[in-house]
Amino acid sequence: MEWIRKINAVVWGIPTLILIVGVGVILTMLTHFAQFRLLPQALKRFLSGDKNTEITNGESPFRALCTALAATVGTGNLAGIAGAIAIGGPGAVFWIWIGGILGMITKCAEAILSVHYRIKDSSGNYIGGPMYVIVNGLPHKYRILAVIYALFGVIAAFGVGNATQINTLIGGLNSAISYCGYAPSMEGNVIIGILCAILVAILLFGGAKRIGAAAESLVPFASAAYIFLGIGVLVLRFDMIPAAFTSIFRGAFSPSAVTGGVIGSAFVTLRIGASRGVFTNEAGMGTAGIAHAAANVEHPVQQGLMGIVEVFIDTIVICTITALVILCSAVPIAYGEDIGILLTAQAFASVYGGWVTIVLSAVLCCFAFATILGWGLYGARCAQFLFGEKAWGIFVILQAVTVVVGAVLNTQTIWLLADTVNGLMAIPNLTAIIFLLPVAVRLIRDYETRDYEKTKE
Repeated sequence: MEWIRKINAVVWGIPTLILIVGVGVILTMLTHFAQFRLLPQALKRFLSGDKNTEITNGESPFRALCTALAATVGTGNLAGIAGAIAIGGPGAVFWIWIGGILGMITKCAEAILSVHYRIKDSSGNYIGGPMYVIVNGLPHKYRILAVIYALFGVIAAFGVGNATQINTLIGGLNSAISYCGYAPSMEGNVIIGILCAILVAILLFGGAKRIGAAAESLVPFASAAYIFLGIGVLVLRFDMIPAAFTSIFRGAFSPSAVTGGVIGSAFVTLRIGASRGVFTNEAGMGTAGIAHAAANVEHPVQQGLMGIVEVFIDTIVICTITALVILCSAVPIAYGEDIGILLTAQAFASVYGGWVTIVLSAVLCCFAFATILGWGLYGARCAQFLFGEKAWGIFVILQAVTVVVGAVLNTQTIWLLADTVNGLMAIPNLTAIIFLLPVAVRLIRDYETRDYEKTKE
């Protein structure tokens, strides 16, 4: 496993982080901070909740967003942020915010380009994503990047999008079972895995529309439940919020002052915050473009707005709530040790009591299952790009089998491998964005000049 850690450290090293952050900075500069300018409009479109399910070609913008959120919001928001605080100090949260702000415009560009360069399949539905952006937007000699991206996408779908998620789901259910006084068993894990595999197969065989419908039900419910619990903690510990923010801002530049010297390097805090921020919102990986490409919109930027909302909800809202709950709970933090979800669970339990473990487990299960569906779509689209439309069915069968296998295996190694593949996916995607920066910027300016929202009104 050590050699995997070393490879992972290289893949997610300084060059990759500079590339991801650099693209966000360049896009921010070229669009004159469009993520701030467009955010109110994006939130308005999101809150209006266009749930039109009668669209013939593609999905409603809201459903496409839910599908993207299904794959984005998950264990990283609960365990990843806790880990960032534990090994990078509270200051890591500040850099997660910075990464989120930059990620909003990056994800916006990914959605814009995916819609702009998408195609229609044999059924007349829109399909797209980084592989189609590369093929249709770049010279033919770069097609190899599309193949590499799709190949990594298929691999990642089985790892971070499946085996690790079902393992997390099983862990959440076992925690709830243990709290109720029952002992989890391997036989029970297998049964749960088989049931989940059957459900996953049914939903994935139903195609993008059925996946979107399931995501539209799971993601808002789980997100609202978690946000409600988090806000409850902050209301009960209102007096500790100022100190929490102080530790975040102070720890970003002087971590030793907050962690008692355990985390002494501001660079470590920055690196941990930036990498965990990318891990949670996936800006730069391009995967969400596969979901956003299905949206039936008049202008690519209309779905780009949903990309802004996606990162805003994931990073600025949910990740911030997790961080503040941990910092306001007064639970001792063993700095230097990444205990992940356990720290988050302890923080909530210190305020609500042990019963909240059951609710958190249910939320975690919803997030994990939704992630399997979202990544199932991503993997199927990548397989479809590589091997044709018939590959969808074969991929779904393999996904169902992986669900059962993931339910009984220790997935620590798979987590590391999946993390490595995720980093490798970012390289061809960001390469395409760099080449197509003028296209994304031109479309944003065109959208703002023509003011589609006022035209619709």
